[in-house]
Amino acid sequence: MAPKSLKRKPNRKRSSSKSVSSMAYLLVRKVFILTSIILVVCVILVLGVLSTTRNKISPDDLSIQFYDYEVVNEFPHDSSAFTQGLVYGGNDTLFESTGLYKRSSVRKVTLQTGKVEIIQKMADSYFGEGLTLLSERLFQVTWLTNIGFIYDRKQLQKFDQFTHQMEDGWGLATDGKILYGSDGTSKLYQIDPQTFKVTKEHQIKFNGHDVRYLNELEYINGEIWANVWQSDCIARISPNNGTVLGWIILQTLREGLISAGYNGIDVLNGIAWDSNKNRIFVTGKLWPKLYEIKLHPAKKHYNNGDIEQLCLR
Repeated sequence: MAPKSLKRKPNRKRSSSKSVSSMAYLLVRKVFILTSIILVVCVILVLGVLSTTRNKISPDDLSIQFYDYEVVNEFPHDSSAFTQGLVYGGNDTLFESTGLYKRSSVRKVTLQTGKVEIIQKMADSYFGEGLTLLSERLFQVTWLTNIGFIYDRKQLQKFDQFTHQMEDGWGLATDGKILYGSDGTSKLYQIDPQTFKVTKEHQIKFNGHDVRYLNELEYINGEIWANVWQSDCIARISPNNGTVLGWIILQTLREGLISAGYNGIDVLNGIAWDSNKNRIFVTGKLWPKLYEIKLHPAKKHYNNGDIEQLCLR
């Protein structure tokens, strides 16, 4: 009995040891598999978050361009002109719409000297606003009304009046076929120049915020450029879908005039485009100068917060 008993005890110990080892192995394996699954899920979640964040950042931070400028030329400008609309008319001439009650006008101006060659004063009850040139006719809108006027470009004779469907009259531009208009909101309108009915409109947004106070407009190389009232910024907008394509920061233009002692100036307003010579002209309300500028990609890094502070009101 003793010998058999002695033989059985070692066998039971060996069997018990193997069982414990197997259980430990299975436990470790389960923990390893579970940990691996958790890690894979975490990696997938992190990648998803990064992808979503990247997609959110892309439209505003990556595709939108920011521009500085250099002054190519300075020209005299009537410092009593409350500039509301500006159009290049060819042969170094500009057409300009000015505002303020009892002082509003449409005028033809020589670029080099700033001399007003022809002026058509408006009735005292009208406040002149945006202006654009389509074929041989100048179209002008007026503030706080739905009334606009049409002038002959040669002598600035007013020969027609129209009513538009915008909430107000602020800016006008044209691509040679249709009119683009702004009314001080964040809307950009497309208008039929024959019926003056709105054919399309876009709500202009940047980083989820309305770009309000769209003011003077110009059509340049397939884009709408818009002054933003009470800012030193020009928004470059796609007329096809209303996307903001870029921002032009002109803060130092106004600051330079103030530093030079021109303390009575008002805001930046007025964009004109010489398509034949690729010249860009800008000025402001009551500014003594009109500038030809050239754009460069901004050296400073602008983020969404910078643009919201500088350009959105």
